Amino acid sequence: MLKIAWHPSYAHPLPHGHRFPMEKYELLPEQLIHEGTITESNLFAPSLLDEASILRVHDEEYWLKLKEQRLSRKEERRTGFPLSQQLVEREIRIMQGTVDCVHHAFEHGVAMNIAGGTHHAYTDHGEGFCLLNDLALAARNALLQGKVKRILFVDLDVHQGNGSAEIFEEDESVFTFSMHGAKNYPMHKEESDLDIPLPDGTDDNHYLSLLKETLPRLFDMVEPDLICFQTGVDVLESDQLGRLGMTIDGCRERDRIVLERCHENNVPVICAMGGGYSKDIRLIVEAHANTFRLAQEIYF
Repeated sequence: MLKIAWHPSYAHPLPHGHRFPMEKYELLPEQLIHEGTITESNLFAPSLLDEASILRVHDEEYWLKLKEQRLSRKEERRTGFPLSQQLVEREIRIMQGTVDCVHHAFEHGVAMNIAGGTHHAYTDHGEGFCLLNDLALAARNALLQGKVKRILFVDLDVHQGNGSAEIFEEDESVFTFSMHGAKNYPMHKEESDLDIPLPDGTDDNHYLSLLKETLPRLFDMVEPDLICFQTGVDVLESDQLGRLGMTIDGCRERDRIVLERCHENNVPVICAMGGGYSKDIRLIVEAHANTFRLAQEIYF
């Protein structure tokens, strides 16, 4: 059974006019259930991640600033969110959801978090709508528990996974791969183990040919025991923060390529949704829903 992390707090409201579409976290499970892709039994509600697990990736001083609401105004602005206790609790529940996905992926081949993909969170600070780094926490936890020896990050969000690259820059057990807009946020990019920067307007054909060429080579080279897949749909031409030129069909084919490769190689994969900022919320939900539909089609 496809297991999916979700909790009502994922749709934590933000001030009116904020450009981060929190409503997608409420609409996405509703759509998947309505169309019959999943039922309520597919969803599990994560608890709050414990502090010891958070400190396996993030500096204690930074975590205490979050916990005690002591970020400076500059630090808060850098995250893009108005800081609140409710927001921090939402974040650590999302973190636990992705950590839990590792267990479910080893049991069923794939597991997904309706939120997550907070790849701009560094060891010692948050930025870009990210406070803590869920895929990094899940990866570090799996390594320390001895579940895996090698992990491959497949980050296909339109923005470089700069936080993940920084966290694992000296960790040879984690290979970070990011394919992203060359001229998009962040302006200063970290060095992933493999970066593929894409020019503005990159279309389906160019994008998918690069992915088809690169992914098999990475599987052969890294020989991963676990894939951490960042499935941001901000690669769409319609995305307000994107700058690429992909269609919704191209985005769906992107996810098919990754999930089929994981399935064929019998490598467990955890998926976190990442970004999506199209003006029409229906496009965001539909693009994200395709990832879940594909997981059901390929694995179950």
